[in-house]
Parts: sequence; structure tokens; C-alpha cells
Amino acid sequence: MAQFLKLTLPPSEQDRPGLHSTETQASDRSLNVIDVQVENVRLGPEHRIVFYTAPSTPGADRIRYIRMQLRSMQEARGLKTVLITSPIEGDGKTTLALNLATALAEDGKRRVLLLESDLHHASVAARLGLSNTAEGLAECLDKGLNPLSVIRRIDPLGWYLLPAGPVRQNATELLHTLSYPTLLKEVSGYFDWILIDSPPVIAVSDAVFLRQHADATFLIVRAGHTPQATVDESVRQLGRQNIAAILLNAAEGLDRVYYKYGSKYYRPEAASKAASE
Repeated sequence: MAQFLKLTLPPSEQDRPGLHSTETQASDRSLNVIDVQVENVRLGPEHRIVFYTAPSTPGADRIRYIRMQLRSMQEARGLKTVLITSPIEGDGKTTLALNLATALAEDGKRRVLLLESDLHHASVAARLGLSNTAEGLAECLDKGLNPLSVIRRIDPLGWYLLPAGPVRQNATELLHTLSYPTLLKEVSGYFDWILIDSPPVIAVSDAVFLRQHADATFLIVRAGHTPQATVDESVRQLGRQNIAAILLNAAEGLDRVYYKYGSKYYRPEAASKAASE
């Protein structure tokens, strides 16, 4: 039997125009409350969500640092919506999005929505092992489906997912409409953070369009994989002033430094040894 939980629009948002659904999804619910299906996923190393499966690793610690910076940006200028993209495929943007959503959720204390906006090669739902994702962002944009009706709660990670839905031939045309910013406005009031998993910049024009509807952009590049020319072109297309950070993925040299100096803070046996020296 499917599990559901109620997601309530915060009181500060309930009187704002344009945020409420025009549909009710349960007979005992007001327009400010939605029922969200809970998906319980089993996670292992193969999912690469190290913030959850391996919290004492250098990768997880870097996610904490990014979270700290995002919190500061939110406090300073009200940042909420973050676009995560990369120059080319295989740079690790989706892996970062999954880890960052997990970190920002703080075990469910904060409401985080991961919006799977790569309608060409969607992978988030598949990586989490979710089935029955026949309805998602594509159907919301194409058929006017209420986005609140297809949002899933991902447990035990504690965040929410609006999956892309089936791959569409007209993916770019679906995104490049007024329906997308309208959808963002519809769901925004329910969440503290919205992370947009975008297609790569060089492959299609989607990232440049999506950037216009985000408060900040993270550009993910992979050491030894992403050509410098594609990084330069991505910065040009996105606009340097719109990029909050360029994040280097898979910098193996930094891992060695971490294990030399940082392990004593995370491994109990190493910490005990250090304390006795």
C-alpha cells in the first residue's frame, strides 16, 4: 500500500496570490495542503549519494562546505532556486544534485525539491530505483498536469522529487515555454530550496533558458574529463555574472590530502590516537 504524507503551504505563503493549486487531491484537504506519495528507496554505494552512505568521506565533507555557502547566500539575498548544470555529459551534475538535496534537507528538517529538468536524458528516478514515473515534469508542461500531484517524497533522504517523466522528442520545446516559470511559481511556496537538475550546457540550449529562472547557477566540471574549451563556452553562454560557483569534481589529489590530515577528525580510532599524542 502506498504511503502518503501531507505537505502544507507555510502560513507566510498562504495569502500570496498565484501559489495555490486549482485542484483538490483529497476530499479533506484545503488548497494549501497536498498529499505526497512517499517512496522508500534502498541506498548503497552504487547510488553515489555519499552524503548519506559515506558521511565521513572527503566527498561528503565537500558537500557540507557547499551547503554552508548556500546557507550564507540564502541569508544574504534570499536565494532559493539553484540550477545545477555542466558543460558536457558525465561531469557529475546529477550526482552533485542528489547529494546536495540530501545535505540541504537536513534529515527532513528543511523542505527541498529536486526538479528533474533534463527531459532528454533523465536519470534521477532511475538511479533511485523508482518505477511508475509515467507522469512528471513533461506531462505538467505538455498537458497542464498539476505539478503538486506528481511530487514524491524520497525517504530516508528526506527530500522531494518532481521527476522528469518519460523522455519526449520535443523536450526542448516543452521547457522553453511560459509553463515552466508558472510551474516554478506554483511549487515554490512549499519549499525552502529548489534544485534544478539541468541538461549540459553544450548539448542543448535548455540550461541557458533554465538559468533565467534560477537565483544562482552551479557549473560542475570534472577533472581530467571536461575540456577547457567547453568550460569557457559554458561560462560565455550562461554569463559569468550568473554563475555562483564552478565546482571541480573528481579531484583525486585533494582526496589524498584529506585522508592525511582530515581522517583524524572523522575516524574514532584515529581521533583517539591523535588525542594521546
